[in-house]
Amino acid sequence: MSVGNEWAGPTAPPQAAHLSVRKIKKRFGGVEALRGIDFEVRRGEVMALVGDNGAGKSTLMKTIAGAIRADEGNFFLDGAEVDIATPHDATDLGIQIVYQDLALCENLDVSANLFLGHEPTRPGWNFLPRALRPLDDLAMEARAQDAVARLQVRTLQSIRSKVGGLSGGQRQAIAIARAVGAESTVVLLDEPTAALGVAQTKQVLDVVKRLRETNHAVVYISHNLRDIFEVSDRITVLRHGSNVAVYETADTNPDEIVVAMTRGFDGISDRVA
Repeated sequence: MSVGNEWAGPTAPPQAAHLSVRKIKKRFGGVEALRGIDFEVRRGEVMALVGDNGAGKSTLMKTIAGAIRADEGNFFLDGAEVDIATPHDATDLGIQIVYQDLALCENLDVSANLFLGHEPTRPGWNFLPRALRPLDDLAMEARAQDAVARLQVRTLQSIRSKVGGLSGGQRQAIAIARAVGAESTVVLLDEPTAALGVAQTKQVLDVVKRLRETNHAVVYISHNLRDIFEVSDRITVLRHGSNVAVYETADTNPDEIVVAMTRGFDGISDRVA
């Protein structure tokens, strides 16, 4: 359990955790965005990451994804220390992040978006530079179909549909499917249901639940506590760049989480993971 700036957890990542970060610090000029954060997530688990604006959620996610380099601290995968300095480092380690803007190409179809930047090429053309090799459209379509089927994106009529014609919920599902298709084990989701309607939100939450079933370690940032309580197994609360507490979702309630987010540990019960 954590209280204020002091983390009472283990000094080494527990065996059950797939991804662990220890004592992560990040400063932007005079602003200390992360003050020695400890965080972990297990395979087959959705760990929610909550806190008010400025709590450090996005900064922590970006350090894990390699978009921002931490000033201090350590990263572990299955107990082994790893270095995450760039997005390529994170990708090579099986860590994928889905940002709010999704970074999809609206003029391309679903299949092309799923493999954008790492499209399969036809065998026998390795003598050419990769950029000049013909694409293996059949392999790309089959693998795209498999990625979509794994997450059971039922409302998608065809992987040949142009992304520009899809709903917000479908686009979010495609962005998540792209992260899963990259042979990831960790998927970081930044406000995946923001600005979506009720039906589209349900669709995205169903996809998040499937990530648990595919044995991914899922980190889920959201300001919507209703969504948090629907999909998460545990909830990590940050405040002013520091750990507050980790809760088992089944053993807490929205009121308790709000108190933790706004007042730190004062007045919080001892029901923490």
